[in-house]
Amino acid sequence: MILERVLEYSLVLPVTSFLLGLCFLLGSLPVSWDMVLSGLLLAKPSMVCLTGCRGTVAGILKGYIGISAAVYTVLYSSLLEQSASKLLLFLTLGIPVICLALMYFIRPCTPGDDTSGHVHFVFTQAASVLLAIYLLTLTIIYDTVSLSDAVSYVLLAIVFIFLLSPLGIPIKMTLSRANAETLTPLAGSTEHLAQGEGDSSQADPLLSPSSSASNLGSFYESEYASDMETLLAVGEGAVKKKRRPRRGEEFKFREAFIKADFWLLWVVYFLGVGSGVTVLNNLAQIGVAFGLDDTTILLSLFSFCNFAGRLGSGALSEHFVRTRTIPRTLWMTCTLIVMVLAFVLYALALSGTLYVSTALLGVCYGFQYSLMVPTASELFGLKHFGIIYNFMLMGNPVGALLFSGLLAGYVYDAEAAKQGSSTCLGPDCFRLTFLVLAGICGLGSILSIFLTIRIRPVYQMLYSSGSFRLPQASNH
Repeated sequence: MILERVLEYSLVLPVTSFLLGLCFLLGSLPVSWDMVLSGLLLAKPSMVCLTGCRGTVAGILKGYIGISAAVYTVLYSSLLEQSASKLLLFLTLGIPVICLALMYFIRPCTPGDDTSGHVHFVFTQAASVLLAIYLLTLTIIYDTVSLSDAVSYVLLAIVFIFLLSPLGIPIKMTLSRANAETLTPLAGSTEHLAQGEGDSSQADPLLSPSSSASNLGSFYESEYASDMETLLAVGEGAVKKKRRPRRGEEFKFREAFIKADFWLLWVVYFLGVGSGVTVLNNLAQIGVAFGLDDTTILLSLFSFCNFAGRLGSGALSEHFVRTRTIPRTLWMTCTLIVMVLAFVLYALALSGTLYVSTALLGVCYGFQYSLMVPTASELFGLKHFGIIYNFMLMGNPVGALLFSGLLAGYVYDAEAAKQGSSTCLGPDCFRLTFLVLAGICGLGSILSIFLTIRIRPVYQMLYSSGSFRLPQASNH
């Protein structure tokens, strides 16, 4: 009975199952498929279902994607015993079975007016942070200490407890609703029938507005309707003049494609994420070039800071966009400036700055990766958000190809050839790459400032009341 009510009423159970499936599915895939599937899965469901808190939702979902690889690494190190054959078997059978089993729990949902929603988000964020810290600790332990099978299984069980901890929210909601329903009159009683008749009598108004009045009202309420359109509506029976959508309204892809803000956002995302993914793809070689024998801790540090940036960007931008109508792109500007500093520290190769630079870059990369999602949905709407978002997401692989495959690869190979080896050692292996990436991030910060100034009026319109509202919503 409890399970049936959880499935019927809960909003968080589908999201929890969604997160669990993503952790297994995306953690097992290469980077390109990770980006494609995350774009397909996260675009519409999260934004449509939870429109009023887009930044927070995007941060949580992107954060879980960020730590999915760490979950998979722990699973591979403990349960699969680092066996290649078991890994292939799990990829072939285990992943499809898990995804098919969790598909039952993914369903359309309509969030209610739950005043405790903020507390639920905080709980989910706290659970994900604890999971990330625990995974970072486990990675270091597995790399330094040999553990017995029993201890490994216990540690793995704790991982699953953290993953399933958001299930406490729908269970709590279900129990509270069940207690509330016990206080209501039983169905079929005279009191219940009287109440039902009263509700039905109040459902239909005695006087309904005419179609002409409705059409005229829509024109008067619209912030964008011109005087000429109003005259046409009055004289010709509410004839609307077709016009292109404005920022904050629903765009088709071809309509957004020709907008300057669309390309500014794409270029800023391309420059920021492309620079970050260049370091991510070459982080092991960077560590070896700087003299590290084992780069596990360096990689784990970047992964954790990337997760922190993804999760924190949603909460931080959501707070300031609601309280001060500050565009989310301002935080993209700030992180691009910090990325310039991080790349300069990389290029200088000062003692003790490797881990600091990696941590800064991981946080900034997470910010850039997550902030684009709610920004694109707010500027161009949700009706065609899937294709708009996935086109924006192309900035990641294009940046990886240009900055990582061509620039970093060419510089590294040239320096390795000078040393007469296939492995390059020393700060010169990536110095030129870091300086170029610092300039790229500097250009991105300038463009991001320009974009922020352009879209500030849009955010003032959308969040003037402290919460998201449609551009032409009526207050009557």
